[in-house]
Amino acid sequence: MIVRLLRRPGIILRSKFHTSASLWATRKVVHKFKLADIGEGITECEVIKWSVVQSGTVQAFDALCEVQSDKASVEITSPFDGVVKELLVQEGEIAKVGAGLCLIEVEEEETEPTPETVSVHKQEATSPPPSPVEPTSAPKLETPRRAHPLDPSFTPSKVSGSTDVLAPPSVRHYARQNGVDLAKVAPGSGKGGRIEKRDVDAFLAQPVAGKAQHAISGEDVVVELGRTRYGMWKAMVKSLEIPHFGYSTSLDITALHDLLPTLNAHIPHHFLASPPKTAHIAVNPSSVYPAPIPLEIPEEHRYKRLTYLPILLKTLSKAMLEWPLLRSSITPNAESSKPTLTIRPHADINIALSTPTGLYTPTLAQADTHSIYALASSLQAFAHRGRQVPCALTPADMPRRGGTITVSNVGAIGAGEYAAPVLVPGGGVAIVALGRAKWVWDVDGERGEKGGERRLKLGVSWSADHRVVEGAELAAFVECWRGWVEAPERLIAESV
Repeated sequence: MIVRLLRRPGIILRSKFHTSASLWATRKVVHKFKLADIGEGITECEVIKWSVVQSGTVQAFDALCEVQSDKASVEITSPFDGVVKELLVQEGEIAKVGAGLCLIEVEEEETEPTPETVSVHKQEATSPPPSPVEPTSAPKLETPRRAHPLDPSFTPSKVSGSTDVLAPPSVRHYARQNGVDLAKVAPGSGKGGRIEKRDVDAFLAQPVAGKAQHAISGEDVVVELGRTRYGMWKAMVKSLEIPHFGYSTSLDITALHDLLPTLNAHIPHHFLASPPKTAHIAVNPSSVYPAPIPLEIPEEHRYKRLTYLPILLKTLSKAMLEWPLLRSSITPNAESSKPTLTIRPHADINIALSTPTGLYTPTLAQADTHSIYALASSLQAFAHRGRQVPCALTPADMPRRGGTITVSNVGAIGAGEYAAPVLVPGGGVAIVALGRAKWVWDVDGERGEKGGERRLKLGVSWSADHRVVEGAELAAFVECWRGWVEAPERLIAESV
């Protein structure tokens, strides 16, 4: 305790300043940082990349790691300033929600008095006041917080490794998969030297690439399944619990083929990837009242031309409205062993999407309420996000309830006409595989009496949950769908 005497004429004031170091003592506490719930129904995630190293310092809101679930990839940030003591989950391993990801050592202020502090207080009553001494305090050394790369005051330092370069998480994951050191690619072609995927591809295309070349040694190689493919493994095992009923036929899409050029010629400009210049209109349509302004469509939602798929999806949604059974999903009843069916008011359709990281099934919710052009825009957005590495599909694209019918456009890849699609639990009550459309000489019915006619036929293969859908019901539903596909003029009467 330091005593300072403040002298005034006839008055002596005594002021006391506490300089006990124990009251400002700090202690080091190790916190276990746990994986929080990042989405509905997600119980585990794969750690794709750590942004920190063991024994390295980390500051609050700095990126710790990037994790990927069945639905999306998420960047996890640190809630503490401290030192990373241990990484509990390595890259490529699975982390459970609620389990520890890493240990972070944090300095905290010591609030409770220590025994030394108590003894000092006891000595104050017995010892005489010491001579006046001016209080001194040791300067507190603070580690300067580094600026964010987008901060105007940020000064890029010399690149010393892949962790110091500017690149989005998807590009880092892509580079790691191909064995590319991003430090050798920097600076990139993006804004501020950001490395883009095209920069990594250009690096791999060089005569001497950074990717390790694996020679054929003639020995077996054991490869672990990735998270998405392992999820497909488990789903296929569960599919054995479903009794399948298959049904195959062909649809005449000649009328769609004749209609497609007209639809392509009138795609709304806000859906086009390269909208044409608007011609000057002498008469203003907004002279009396403002005309509707089209919604702004993101670039990845735009396309150049229509295909058969969005029209087939629209006609399928029309048939689903006529058949409530195909708009139903199984809802297990916890109070009874007897399951129930939930009939939905709209047609929710899953789209089987093959991506670089595995198979996903995003959902077109309420497909019956969207135009053919809007459905094509949603398909383009799904394809764009699915091509990203890691997959950029979000939980909003793949809601937990999903759709009641799944569509797989396998004809876009191979020349096959028919398939045997597999229905998985939670994938609805039916699935259809669309084959490759082919021109054939049709001699059936009235056409055969005239010597035949050249028609465009599309093979479709169905599998339904036989616990819910009878074989006759599936066949009748497909014929209902045929009525819309082979007579698309009916859509005009429905004001589409």
